[in-house]
This record gives sequence, C-alpha cells and structure tokens, in this order.
Amino acid sequence: MARAWALVLAAGAGTRFGTAVDGTTKVMVPVAGRSMFAWSVEAASATCDGVTLVVPVRLVADLADSTGGADIVVAGGRTRSGSVRAGLETVPDDVDVVVCHDAARPGSSAELFAAVIAAVQGGTDAAVPAFAVSDTLKRVPDWGDDGGLVVGTVDRSGLFAVQTPQAFRREALMAAHVGEPEATDDAALIEENGGTVLAIPGEAAAHKVTTAADLVVVEALLTNRTSGGGL
Repeated sequence: MARAWALVLAAGAGTRFGTAVDGTTKVMVPVAGRSMFAWSVEAASATCDGVTLVVPVRLVADLADSTGGADIVVAGGRTRSGSVRAGLETVPDDVDVVVCHDAARPGSSAELFAAVIAAVQGGTDAAVPAFAVSDTLKRVPDWGDDGGLVVGTVDRSGLFAVQTPQAFRREALMAAHVGEPEATDDAALIEENGGTVLAIPGEAAAHKVTTAADLVVVEALLTNRTSGGGL
C-alpha cells in the first residue's frame, strides 16, 4: 500500500495577521481550544503515515516537546517553496505521496486529506481542493493604501480558488522543485513542469486564516464541528 507523509507548513511570518504581545506567531494562536498548527497536525496524522511540522527556526527548540503530534519538527526556509523543500528533506525514502498543508487552514478535515491522497493514488501527479469563485473579479493593477483604478472585469467562469491540503506523487513534487523555483503553491510548479493536477471539491471549513477576522470565522466552524453540529 502506498505510504503518505504530510508537511504542515507553519513557517510563514503572518504579517497581515499580526502577532500577540508575547511575539506568538499566527499559527500558534489558539482557535477553538488549541493552536492552529495542532488542528492541522491532527488532521494530517489521521490519514498520513507521518507528519513533519515546518516552523520558523527560532521555534524549533521551543516546539521539540509540544509538536501537537508531529513526528518531526524542522526549520523552514525564507519562502513557502523553501519551506516545502526543507520539509521534503525529512520525508522517508519509502513514501509515495507527499501532502503539503498550510497550518493556517486549521479547519481542513481528515476527510479532505484522505480525498486528495486517494486522487493521487488514482494516477494523477497532484490533487488540490477547489471552490468555484463566486465573487465578481476586477482587475486593479495599481492598488495602493486608498485603493486603485479598475481597468477591467475578469470572467469568473471556470475560475476556482484552491485550498490545502494538496497531495502529490512524490517523484513529481521532487522533480518540480529542482532548481529551487518559487510559487504560491506546489501545484503551480507541477503544472509548469508538465504534470497533471486534479481539482476535487473543497471544504468551507478549510478557510485560510489571514487576518484576525478570518480567525473568528474559522473558530465558529471548528466549534460547530466539535459540538457535533457538522460543517
């Protein structure tokens, strides 16, 4: 049976969210009773053979005894792609599927992890959860503090916003990172390398916490889940 390993990415600066008075990073902020990264590690652990937690270098020692259930804690890079590469170095050689997940999406369920893994096991190079874009999209090339001039409206038909976890055939992901390229998600690197990417239905609860307002939304969703209300 194919083995899967998760990289829970928690090394981002979280500048749009801000930090607590004690310097706590975004993914260490409590949500519905536990830290964001702990929710993510739990969901990953339920479906993967192992989990690597990728954090800022200054937190590696602090999290050695409080990993939230992760098997390995490693320092991330200066960029998201650099952090993925740091995590890939910890993945055992017999792993077939690598799952990359943003710790800032604590509401992503174990079922969503299982779904993207199953899609890759079915033969695609990568699988990503996706939601059809519902908002009208405007092109504003020169956005400043006070906004910017709209130069056009983007046709949203066929456009999807993607989430994490995203699963990858290990060989395809390793090949896509040769030369240390940069991208906002690894599926883009697979596309650029000529690989196949399958989109599957995403989850409302997999909402990314970028600002403090997002935290309120995700906390409500997780509280509802833990109280038995479902999502």
